[in-house]
Amino acid sequence: MDRIAINELLVRCVLGVDDEERRELQDVLISVTLHADLRKAGASDRLEDAIDYRSIKKEILGAAEGSRHRLVEALAERVAALCLGHAGVRRVDVVVEKPGSLRFARSAAVTITRRPARGPA
Repeated sequence: MDRIAINELLVRCVLGVDDEERRELQDVLISVTLHADLRKAGASDRLEDAIDYRSIKKEILGAAEGSRHRLVEALAERVAALCLGHAGVRRVDVVVEKPGSLRFARSAAVTITRRPARGPA
């Protein structure tokens, strides 16, 4: 399957469980890999046949910057659901990273992989 990657999108949001983490906005990096069949867009060279990753980026920014999640996992789930709401996205990998959140580590991150829910059997 083909992939579109949005790497290390910087957002500022409230994210964490401690009172100190919830007082101020903090930097969070979000990366997504959208899995889709890109052959039609590649052959036609038409935006109408492509996945509009610019609009996905804007939606991620809006959802993350307005969020007040306690857990990194919850923000990752929200981003995954948003991406899967776009036609043609068959799978999404989401990485949410908190730089400087652990002493002696560059960052802490959660990575999830999600697919669209299947309809009733």
